[in-house]
Amino acid sequence: MARTRLYRSGNLVLEDFPVEDISEYVSDPSALVWLDLCAPGPADLAMISEEFGLHELAVEDARNDHQRPKLDRYRTHSFLSAYAIGIDQETGQLTSSEVSAFITDTALITVRKDDGFDIEQVVARWDDTPDLVKHGVGFLLYGLLDFVVDSHFTAVQELDDRIEEVEDILFEDSAKEIESVQRRSFELRKSLVRLRRVVLPMREVVNSLLRRDLHIVGDPLMPYYQDIYDHVLRATEWTESLRDMVTSIMETNLTVQGNRMNLIMKKVTSWASIIAVPTAITGFYGQNVPYPGFGTEWGFLLSTGLTVVLSAVLYVSFKRKDWI
Repeated sequence: MARTRLYRSGNLVLEDFPVEDISEYVSDPSALVWLDLCAPGPADLAMISEEFGLHELAVEDARNDHQRPKLDRYRTHSFLSAYAIGIDQETGQLTSSEVSAFITDTALITVRKDDGFDIEQVVARWDDTPDLVKHGVGFLLYGLLDFVVDSHFTAVQELDDRIEEVEDILFEDSAKEIESVQRRSFELRKSLVRLRRVVLPMREVVNSLLRRDLHIVGDPLMPYYQDIYDHVLRATEWTESLRDMVTSIMETNLTVQGNRMNLIMKKVTSWASIIAVPTAITGFYGQNVPYPGFGTEWGFLLSTGLTVVLSAVLYVSFKRKDWI
């Protein structure tokens, strides 16, 4: 499934034309071509490789999954790999959609692995800023990167909200809440690790695009790419701070559980000490040998009195120390 657009002299003049007609436009310096391929087969990639003179290593990277976000430079074009990030509202799991892009002087070719990458959002950004079309392929790349980086920022913000929810129940005593903190903090840590692998390399990607020797971003587009770079830095720093927050939550949870366990052990030990008093006294008076008060009423009263008094003394003492 392919989608095409043709811009000429800063205006959109043609859309969804046959891929076979691209060769008629790419040689025109005033033309700007966009080609989008979703889940292309080997024949599709071979066709665009021949049509645009793409390097075989770049085509191989576009074919393979799970590439690292990067920007590679070749003699006639550049290759970009990036990921849009989303949060599944039902499960809370992090989702990623990979996109590859070949950047030439007069064309942008995007390759998506599946429909998970919402290319319509990218097209909408292009249509919202038609005055930037005259700046060439840098304009198309800006719309693509702006969508990708905004998805990172949105994902970080969503994870931040979920971390705050975990913090709110961190000191709850119920077993259900304790289990929820442990499970959710572990899931958030996994999500942040995945997000960091995607967000952190984008700083290098955008920084490389700002280099003037690539001739992709002209001076009029520099402020727009600087804005993207600022968003990348903020998303990166935010991701790192969230990792620290999740680590702090997990460590605090362990500390809280340890304190609760110590409190339980202190209470159990205190009650065991109280129970040991009647056990010791009745055990002593239960000896099958004569002893003071043996077989007499006052001996029974004495042992009972010792049991009550010593137990009460221990209880009051432990209560004052907040051990019970």
